Amino acid sequence: MGIASNRMLSLVRLFALQSVALAALAFTVAYVTGTAHIYMVAVLTLLIKGAIIPWMLLYVMEKIGTDKDVEPLVSIPLSLLLCGALTVVAFYIVQPIIFTGGPITTLTKNCLAISLAVVFIGFFTMISRRKAITQIMGLLAMENGLFLAAISVTYGMPLIVELGIFFDILVAVLIMGLFAFRINRTFASVDTTILRRLRD
Repeated sequence: MGIASNRMLSLVRLFALQSVALAALAFTVAYVTGTAHIYMVAVLTLLIKGAIIPWMLLYVMEKIGTDKDVEPLVSIPLSLLLCGALTVVAFYIVQPIIFTGGPITTLTKNCLAISLAVVFIGFFTMISRRKAITQIMGLLAMENGLFLAAISVTYGMPLIVELGIFFDILVAVLIMGLFAFRINRTFASVDTTILRRLRD
């Protein structure tokens, strides 16, 4: 999820692209399974994750006027190696429970491993980046990984649950955006390592 990028704008664009891909997968699952409410989930994914949330993040970045560089705690080459190792671990963990049979299973049999890898990489992004915005991107990537698992393994949750999740995501992004704004206003930076000063 953009672990090789050193620009926050690229991270936002990659998140939007990842969300569009998830929406396309949801459309495919809905078509193959004939589950009507998954079409609505796909549309909401496209609108909320593919458009609204990226716009909100870009708006916060513009208002904060923060530097567009990511400023990782771990160098990008080492980050790539670690994320590759996390992907291998994810496939190793999931491989024993992958099963085959039926068109939808054939279509999504590797999605569980991919979703776990995305969760791992999102978590790594959260702990290896300095700025609050990039940590928000890591959290959103983790949520996309969980969404991928829900769509590919259970073929969607009840619609009311999906609507609640989308609402929670919007509220979470709004709160985290306000949090980033307050950090920037107080410390003139969104570098979360500065918060260590509060312990002194």
